[in-house]
Amino acid sequence: MPGENLTRIEAQERASLVRTHSYDVGLDLTTGPETFLSTTTVRFSATAGASTFIDAITRTVHSVTLNGAELDPATVSDGVRIQLDGLQEENELTVVADAIYTNTGEGLHRFVDPVDGEVYLYSQFEVPDSRRMFAVFEQPDLKAQFTFTVTAPAHWAVVSNSPTPEPQDAGDGTKVWSFAPTPVISSYITALVAGPYESVHSELTSRDGRTIPLGVYTRKSLAEYLDADYIFDKTREGFAFYEERFDYAYPFEKYDQLFVPEFNAGAMENAGAVTFTETYVFRSKVTDAIKERRVVTILHELAHMWFGDLVTMKWWNDLWLNESFAEYASTLATAEATEWTEAWTTFAAMEKSWAYRQDQLPSTHPIVATINDLEDVQVNFDGITYAKGASVLKQLVAWVGQDDFLAGVAQYFKKHAHGNTELKDLLVELEATSGRDLTDWSKKWLETAGVNTLRPELTVDADGTITSFAVLQSAAADYPTIRPHRLAIGLYNLRDGKLIRDERFELDVDGERTEVADLVGTRRPDLVLINDDDLAYAKIRLDEESLKVAIEHLSDIESPLARSLVWGAVWDATRDAETSASDYVHLVLGNIASETESTTIRTTLNQLVLAASAYVAPERQKQTAQDAASALWELAKGAEAGSDAQFQFVKFFAALASTDEQLETVAALRDGSVTLEGLTIDTDLSWELLIALVAGGAAGNAEIDAALAADNTANGGQFAAQARASIPTLEGKQAAWDSVFGSDSLPNTIVRYTGIGFQRAKDKSVLAQFVEPYFAALQQIWTSRTYKIAEYLVEGMYPAPLANEALRDATRAWLDANPEPAALRRMVVENLAGVERALAAQKRDAQ
Repeated sequence: MPGENLTRIEAQERASLVRTHSYDVGLDLTTGPETFLSTTTVRFSATAGASTFIDAITRTVHSVTLNGAELDPATVSDGVRIQLDGLQEENELTVVADAIYTNTGEGLHRFVDPVDGEVYLYSQFEVPDSRRMFAVFEQPDLKAQFTFTVTAPAHWAVVSNSPTPEPQDAGDGTKVWSFAPTPVISSYITALVAGPYESVHSELTSRDGRTIPLGVYTRKSLAEYLDADYIFDKTREGFAFYEERFDYAYPFEKYDQLFVPEFNAGAMENAGAVTFTETYVFRSKVTDAIKERRVVTILHELAHMWFGDLVTMKWWNDLWLNESFAEYASTLATAEATEWTEAWTTFAAMEKSWAYRQDQLPSTHPIVATINDLEDVQVNFDGITYAKGASVLKQLVAWVGQDDFLAGVAQYFKKHAHGNTELKDLLVELEATSGRDLTDWSKKWLETAGVNTLRPELTVDADGTITSFAVLQSAAADYPTIRPHRLAIGLYNLRDGKLIRDERFELDVDGERTEVADLVGTRRPDLVLINDDDLAYAKIRLDEESLKVAIEHLSDIESPLARSLVWGAVWDATRDAETSASDYVHLVLGNIASETESTTIRTTLNQLVLAASAYVAPERQKQTAQDAASALWELAKGAEAGSDAQFQFVKFFAALASTDEQLETVAALRDGSVTLEGLTIDTDLSWELLIALVAGGAAGNAEIDAALAADNTANGGQFAAQARASIPTLEGKQAAWDSVFGSDSLPNTIVRYTGIGFQRAKDKSVLAQFVEPYFAALQQIWTSRTYKIAEYLVEGMYPAPLANEALRDATRAWLDANPEPAALRRMVVENLAGVERALAAQKRDAQ
């Protein structure tokens, strides 16, 4: 991996010398299971006499021809870069090489379907992996036209950025697809998806009158589960919403959405050919939270067609703007253009909790991060880049007004179409439409790290009238910036058994203390909620009386968003060791039954599991987890038949089940001897129940083998890997360890699922055996594996469930002894932060 890095200085120097025009890329996908033939002709202008390099990660370079001159591949290529000397003003370079299929989800990924033996390919290039498929100047500001010509088996479908042409017969069971040139785009959003994919097609009419063909693709063995009509409906709603709000017609010729196997992310915004994880093809029941997340993801990628693909960042330091805008716009579109009208509640429960968690790690960074090289980019696909950035954009919209914000965005698209930009280019347009000077706002919000805490301070006289009210703002010592906030204050009162908002005040908060004169002289409400409607990005605390009311009547708060804010405030205080984790567990179990929002339930129950297993005092953790499991089973039995809540309570009951009685219940659910009305034990839920049994020592390899024989699919293989890694014995954990550290042949998803199972330990002490081997392996893993596999190993195989002082000390010792590389250190620092936070919470809980 280290030899594949690219620094920002190198990219800037290359961009000063080179201007790309076009690529002609020929790919022969019929040359065997390990490599494919890649022939690239790139035309570019350059400073005469200059030297530079082109990126090409290859197994073998057969020939390099620069302006008609043959170069010696052994001299100019090292398998990662090809050196180019003596450039002319106009140049033509042709590289013929064998490129390598991957099973890591980076480059051109190759997957064999265990159901039918068919081969499926897809590309994934962000950040730096188009160079794994063809020779390319791999940086976002060297845009060009791309023309792909693909030779593949005749029965395959082949999809790229341009509309799929009618293939020509090439003999021997192969055909050739010759795609038209793309518009001018960056290399990281080019795409190739090939294999016997099944597809469904439709179309829509763009605002400029063009007919835009639509396609949805998935593997043959999943096609029966593909709900294409629903996906087309959400796509049409998104098109209409964005074309109106952005005042700019969809910028490409067609729009395909392809659900592909073993995908690392949720989706990727390839221009006109978006790839999605095929976990969004629902073969079994999923929570409403997952259904909603799929809609947000569909609309997130569609937003990228404008913000990211039409107009692209100059360098990766503005990656945040790319992702934050798509996250903000997709939540807005989901809330206003689809049936998922509580999308902002989901945003508060999921995205914002992610952002607050990330922003309190030692590795936090300004939203506009310093990106010195590609490794810096890879570790910055985080809660700052996505969730905090989107939260701050929401705050900016509250400050300048939504209409002015979108008007500025529309001007930005018109001015910079098909070009590259920096943050200042967007801010100029927003200042013009809003009339606001954003210099100070940008400096405080985008160029500094950390999250502020806001809390009310009020005094009340004997008859309940507010005599003073102020909002207090504080900041962490390491990140002391005090920021301006546009926010709302909600006044809630109990009425007819509900906690209902009677009044709402919107105001600007700035400085450490902001007086709120409008509330002086009014009657104190039962609940004062700072940051009502969740406009601001800040942790909130409730005053003592409001907190009592909120905890006692949490399930009575009428607004789902207000409930989510209270849930978040209480969890923040628990994570910060201000309140007891045991109290949080009791609060959740006492109120979660009446929660209506699926993502709030999912997020809160995940936090419950973390609190019970890591934040409660160690001597009480086992009993707390057992009691929580029993309570969740009672909640499941009492829930509405067939409801999302019932489904989630069962899943989380299984996740915590550990006593003999609980495991017997899990087994009985799985074999059908115990039933819940409305609950179907389908394939995926059956696997989850089996994993619970294995983790509890009530099942083992024989049962896993039988389940895999019944479900010999990609999903089945992933669940089986997780189940085997969940075997609670030292031998079971060692086998899981050896499977991922002892071999580099496993595909990305199997490595990831093995890590999930490894972390699940009935007796946490068994993981102590792996502390020393973990740290001994880190440097070698970093240098020998691809980035994504290294990430899965560094994070997934860290024995975090131990959460004790010995693990903390061992982690600190490794950091002290290993000053490099920075990206690896950041992952380990974040692992350490989780342990330190758990230790602080345990200490508070023991009081």
